[in-house]
Amino acid sequence: MNYQQAIAYLHSLTDYEKTRIERYTSETFDLSRVERLLAAVGNPHTRFPALHIAGTKGKGSTAALSESSLRAAGYCTGLYTSPHLHTFRERIQVAGRKIAREEVITLVEEVRPLIERTPGVTTFEAITAIGFLYFAYSDVDIAVVEVGLGGRLDATNVLTPEVSVITSLSLDHTYLLGNTLAEIAYEKAGIIKPGIPAVSAPQRAEAIKVLEAVSRERGASLVEVGRDWDYDPGPADLDGQYFTACRIADEGSGLDGEYWIPLLGRHQLENATSAIAALDILRRRGFRIPAEAVHEGLRNVHWPGRLEILSREPLVVVDCAHNPYSAQVLRKALEEWFPDRRWVLIFGASADKDIAGMLRALLPISEYTIVTRSDHPRAAAPIELADVVASVGGGAEVSVNVRKSIRRGLAVMDPGSGLLVTGSIFLVADAREEWARYTGAPLPDNDG
Repeated sequence: MNYQQAIAYLHSLTDYEKTRIERYTSETFDLSRVERLLAAVGNPHTRFPALHIAGTKGKGSTAALSESSLRAAGYCTGLYTSPHLHTFRERIQVAGRKIAREEVITLVEEVRPLIERTPGVTTFEAITAIGFLYFAYSDVDIAVVEVGLGGRLDATNVLTPEVSVITSLSLDHTYLLGNTLAEIAYEKAGIIKPGIPAVSAPQRAEAIKVLEAVSRERGASLVEVGRDWDYDPGPADLDGQYFTACRIADEGSGLDGEYWIPLLGRHQLENATSAIAALDILRRRGFRIPAEAVHEGLRNVHWPGRLEILSREPLVVVDCAHNPYSAQVLRKALEEWFPDRRWVLIFGASADKDIAGMLRALLPISEYTIVTRSDHPRAAAPIELADVVASVGGGAEVSVNVRKSIRRGLAVMDPGSGLLVTGSIFLVADAREEWARYTGAPLPDNDG
């Protein structure tokens, strides 16, 4: 088996990242399946402590910020995230390094016979088992693990972590997780374990009420950013932003202070403060995490595709916003970082998303819209996207692929406008690769 064959085998299983999920139930997402699979390889998920992160938006950024800080503190870290931008190997990292192709092959060959003895194992369940096994074999000191979908029934929810984190909640995957914020909060709160402390980013009242109720039921303390921790924005430019974070308590915290992050958008301050609050809990649970390490970790975090400036002249920005809330947050950030700037919008999205909701947020700042599609099975057809643009009062040019979209976007830009690519992580990945080709920069790894 070579690397491409190993990846192909994983995707030959039931792959809910590439096909629409019809039901989010314990029959479709059966935790006992992944538990049996993990038991067959020695329960690797019990051999390392973990920080477990769920949420609608910001969970990947929060995971990256937390892992970078723990690594700066001298810990051998594991990082498990999904989906990936360019290569499968991004999903499973140890000490800041992507898993090697040879290690993927070895692990797939090890677990394949066990997968085939466990009927119904999905792609994500198999990848989760491989990730946890790799962390155990690598003797990681702590793993930072991002939930895939929801929380309660997610394959990663076999963990009993040191801390659980719930990032910003909004309406997404409503046909699976529920049509109200309370229903979605209940699914995300499924990662809160009895007696295990949890952290919540600022939430709307409907959501925080559910998180507080679940925490009380399970005897888990809940630290809330905005109540127990606060932050204050500081100076910002195109390189990053300063902010001050502090724990709102008489004794404060050893992690109170002013920080700088290279991530743009004020929403990233919620994510960074949530990460600091989780690290503070880890300190109280015996982990040695000096304040200097947190400063270093946040300062050096690398999390591309999130309000990322690919070029300043011409101005080219990409962002992985994929629901109406994240599109609204993106618009707000663009209006702050680039006041009075108009945008040529290149937009593509997965067919199961609230496309009209995203476009209502983005069209008011767009002077020209191009609709296209990523190279992903769930991507909506450009002609269908053009119909949605028309339905919300706009007009769009149809482009068959990202390559042509970028070149067309550059051609219609005015000197004072910018090029914005958004709508899905898959579109952003294609745009980053195409921009590298266009500029002659090194291509990102794209090996499956």
